[in-house]
Amino acid sequence: MNKSYSQDELYYSRWLTEHLKDALETHAVIVLTGARQVGKSTLLRNEEPFRSWRYHTFDDLETLEQARTNPTSLWAGTENIVLDEVQRAPEVLLAVKQAIDTHPKKYRFVLSGSANLLLMQQVSESLAGRAVYFVLHPLTLGEQHRQPPPPLLTDLLSAQWPSESLVATQPPEPGSFLLRGAMPGLVALTAPAAWLRWWEGYILTYLERDLRQIAQIDALLDYRRLMELLALHTGQLLNQSEIGRDAGLTQPTAHRYINLLETTHLLERLAPYTAGRIQRLVKSSKVFWTDPALPVFLSGYFDEESLRTSREFGSFFEALVYQHLRVLSELMVPKARLYFWRTRTGQEVDFVVEQGKKLLAIEVKLTKNPHYQDTAGLRSFLETHKSAQGGVLLHAGKEIRYLDERIIAIPWTLITG
Repeated sequence: MNKSYSQDELYYSRWLTEHLKDALETHAVIVLTGARQVGKSTLLRNEEPFRSWRYHTFDDLETLEQARTNPTSLWAGTENIVLDEVQRAPEVLLAVKQAIDTHPKKYRFVLSGSANLLLMQQVSESLAGRAVYFVLHPLTLGEQHRQPPPPLLTDLLSAQWPSESLVATQPPEPGSFLLRGAMPGLVALTAPAAWLRWWEGYILTYLERDLRQIAQIDALLDYRRLMELLALHTGQLLNQSEIGRDAGLTQPTAHRYINLLETTHLLERLAPYTAGRIQRLVKSSKVFWTDPALPVFLSGYFDEESLRTSREFGSFFEALVYQHLRVLSELMVPKARLYFWRTRTGQEVDFVVEQGKKLLAIEVKLTKNPHYQDTAGLRSFLETHKSAQGGVLLHAGKEIRYLDERIIAIPWTLITG
């Protein structure tokens, strides 16, 4: 029998909420973007003060027409306005700009959308210097368990290292998280078949509706084939020419399609860390998907057994860690930046976290028993960057222990909250 859920049970408070509230003190416009179904509208309709503001969504065709013909009427009689799915009506942004320029400190706007508005030229030009931008990502495990964000990453960047001890319980296997995903609509679903149907519908909606809102794509089968190839390259260096060739696309078309995946917040590029040694480092970016379950689904892994035995399992696990590192980095003030490190001679580290002059190297290993030999990349990075705080090896076991003087092994779940 299916369990019924109350509204409170279905809503998960987001770690980003307090940052949105703080931004209201200094900015008239807040831009909140993120992938479709990530929970933007739910946050704005559940959290104060936004839930008390006038709310319009441009998914409503009548409201969309109103925005195009008489945009200022949308906020007549009020000073606090939420405009949702604003990428569907970019022309409204000129009216928003005029409102805040003509009446400084009177209006407050939240502009929300499932497209990265910074990558849409008309949007970024209209709001230059007037808006602060936030991205809402899929639910972290901590948010799903209604826990506060863990301080671990901040502590490590401040050279506050945990003492050696044993975590009380063995961390859960990552396979089920990678199959289900972290979109809010998935959390209440317990049956793997329900997860598969959800992702199937999500991709179909994306291809047939969301994508057409921002670009005219006629060859949807080609676009999906490119998505499936990129899924198999999760956590790997992006070679657009090679991806395009394998998908049967020209390089310009492949480039355009990949940019659209970025614009719609489904795909992200992780840049290499250079620190002035450009000639020795790989310049290509690595690719990660916003929700690591999406590339798992696109790659055709529909059960834990096939996923665990796949050659991509380690890369998918790395993507799960990236999901949480990215969220924690963006919660810092100022925000930390994420990179990877790889030299042309093959030395590499999965992630480098940079905040100001602070550096932290992170390696991810899908093992429950990490060894000194697993730290070769970390040791190489620390030899090259002697001012770094140290290195961390995130693993699937339960032990916290030092593997070298400046390298500590930590269970991956300690970054999830």
